[in-house]
Amino acid sequence: MQGREMTGDWPIVPPHAQRQAAQNGAMPVVPQTATLPAGSTPMINRLTDSLEFQSQALRLRADRQRIIAGNIANADTPQFQARDFNFASALRDATGHSDGGRSASSMKAAMKVGMNSGTHREPELLYAVPNQTNVDGNTVNMDRERQAFLENAVKYEATLRFINGSVRTMLDAMKSPGQG
Repeated sequence: MQGREMTGDWPIVPPHAQRQAAQNGAMPVVPQTATLPAGSTPMINRLTDSLEFQSQALRLRADRQRIIAGNIANADTPQFQARDFNFASALRDATGHSDGGRSASSMKAAMKVGMNSGTHREPELLYAVPNQTNVDGNTVNMDRERQAFLENAVKYEATLRFINGSVRTMLDAMKSPGQG
């Protein structure tokens, strides 16, 4: 079959016959393909969907950590408005799942701010409504920010460990029985 472009459907040939035909120059080695039952998804899609969800969660946790760190860094800045976002809502938006209504935010929103940058959609930032007024107009509550920072850091670490465990499990599943 040299000198001809091969198009169309390839015949399904048992592996031993493929090797023999390839050695004789009759045909190139073609991997055997299988069809999936209607309504089923390939295993690789199920594996990557799980990892995609976790990677979105990890990215959002990192974004939230930066926002909270910025709030803490500006605790003494006059007129600074503390910001945060609803993680659950942002994760639903990032992964394409929606529940029709918006869930209650841990921080009350006085005004919504949209951020746009790069390849992914940033979460919708909310300005915090202060628990008590400050003379300088700053709305950062250090107790709330420290608590949010630590809680987010623990959840970031848990998400990272989950991803690492999932990858290890997939790698172990892909090993042949002789590789241990």
